[in-house]
Amino acid sequence: MDTTPPVRAATRRARTGITFEDMAARRAERLVNLVICLLSTRQYLSAERIRDAVPGYEAADGSVSTDEAFKRMFERDKAELRDLGIPLETGHNSYLDTEDGYRISRRDYELPAIEFDPAEAAAVGLAARLWQSATLGEPARAALIKLRAAGTDVHAGDTPGAVPYLDASDPSLPAMLEAARLCRVVSFDYAKSGMGTAQRRTLEPWGVLSWRRRWYVAGLDRDRGEPRSFRLSRISGTVDFVGKPGGFQRPEKVDLRQLVAGRTPEDTRVARVRVNGSGAGQLRRIADGEVDGELTISFTDLHLLARLVAAAGTSAHVLDPPDLVDVVVGQLAAAAGASA
Repeated sequence: MDTTPPVRAATRRARTGITFEDMAARRAERLVNLVICLLSTRQYLSAERIRDAVPGYEAADGSVSTDEAFKRMFERDKAELRDLGIPLETGHNSYLDTEDGYRISRRDYELPAIEFDPAEAAAVGLAARLWQSATLGEPARAALIKLRAAGTDVHAGDTPGAVPYLDASDPSLPAMLEAARLCRVVSFDYAKSGMGTAQRRTLEPWGVLSWRRRWYVAGLDRDRGEPRSFRLSRISGTVDFVGKPGGFQRPEKVDLRQLVAGRTPEDTRVARVRVNGSGAGQLRRIADGEVDGELTISFTDLHLLARLVAAAGTSAHVLDPPDLVDVVVGQLAAAAGASA
């Protein structure tokens, strides 16, 4: 039987479980890492150095097939960057170089000075802060570290993550941002305040916003047939996409902030957390007070506070309440199991 290349590719995707969306996401991540790498050097980088520094390219294993696959992928990536209008330069660092090297001219790539009004400046600042927790942040930093280790000049001030802190640790945040952008329906398990069991909810997400240091998604709750808002920290498990992009139409005039601000107030509780060292800076920032290394923190979101305590590691120890202790222990145990 004659199996054509598209059929073989489809069979391989089915066997590995990799979807077109997965492939597109990996390609986009690789291209962003490639741009960061080539922007952060004054030298021309050879294809092999780029292969070693940029996450997303398969490492050399000595086989001809792997090398050929990398060359094809790199050629496609270069063509795509040029199609996007990115000024990719080809050249040599010295007359001794026998292979072409690549870099991106900062002078040609960077935009001229742009003036923002206060609202625009706030939006740009928020996006910059979210980079700190974005999926691409760690691979980008890893690429720059590899370049420095190889002796390549890197602009230190350009390293991603050198931005003011903003908590964006809710696991469902990236999926909700994507769903709202694409007008794609989502379903998820949600536990209301005071309820131990999560319920399945189906939502047309109109937008995501931060309100009083917490993240919310607001939109049309299809199960109840009315607009609702949901705190992201109360979502458990994965957010599942329902249907295709463009599955609903966002209302032209809707006040997302009002949907969130109009929520029924939740009871405020108080936690006592003992801290030490410099790893508990975020807890100290949200604390009501500190006496002899013991913080008093008012909270309404048990899981959000538990994540902040767990992130502090050995620098924080919960004294009270008991249910916060249990949630922190559970999160640390889950993290230890995932890294094992």
